[in-house]
Amino acid sequence: MNDLISSIIIAIVQGLTEWLPVSSSGHIVIFEKILNYQAGLMFDVALHFGTLMAIFVYFGSDIVDIIKDLLTGKFKTENGKLGIYLIIATIPAAIVGFLLESIFELAFQSLAITALGFAVTGVFLLIASFPKKRKKLNSNGALVIGLAQIFSLFPGVSRSGATIGTGYLLGLEERQAIKFAFLMSIPIIFGANILAIGSKTLPPEMIWATLVSFIVGLGTIHLLYGKVLVARKNLKWFALYALALAAVLGMSLII
Repeated sequence: MNDLISSIIIAIVQGLTEWLPVSSSGHIVIFEKILNYQAGLMFDVALHFGTLMAIFVYFGSDIVDIIKDLLTGKFKTENGKLGIYLIIATIPAAIVGFLLESIFELAFQSLAITALGFAVTGVFLLIASFPKKRKKLNSNGALVIGLAQIFSLFPGVSRSGATIGTGYLLGLEERQAIKFAFLMSIPIIFGANILAIGSKTLPPEMIWATLVSFIVGLGTIHLLYGKVLVARKNLKWFALYALALAAVLGMSLII
């Protein structure tokens, strides 16, 4: 298949699966093998910056309010507390990802680990789809959600699924859980990509990849936050998809 077509397909897959609770990393591993296409580190970074910009656009006003309250020392306001909780939630995955970077890189080369990751995601989403007693987010809850994000460093384990699902299990209201999980992506994605490219800059010719993942990602966020995941029971459909995908991958490895 033409490399341009392959790269466009992967950009669309990234825009969709970064926010759907089905693991973008796992899908990228699968599609790169299916398409026999390895675009390289800079292409991967370009895709992630696109989906990251989608979050900035969709939750722009919330992000500005959070930063404003943090910088002015208003830690007891709703936005100030949310900012503190986001910092707490970011720390676990940031530390583990930095210390064990080489291990996670090796994991991305294994379809078996990817299949296992999808299975874990499916089971977890099924559990999280059941109603729980309502509770408000606090610092302990933020830390638990942050710890759950560590598992998404493995391919096949959905970051949004792990964080949204954990929020549901803690009793958070659906929109609060989704919003918190999506905002959590900003420091972890930004930090990981800055660490990956170092002092390099993205080639201008890759701007289209960022644009495609941005547009698809923005539409996906709107769909999930506005309609799909506001009913936690809908998680079960993503769970069944992840389990089916895990089964197909497992069978392909055996055969």
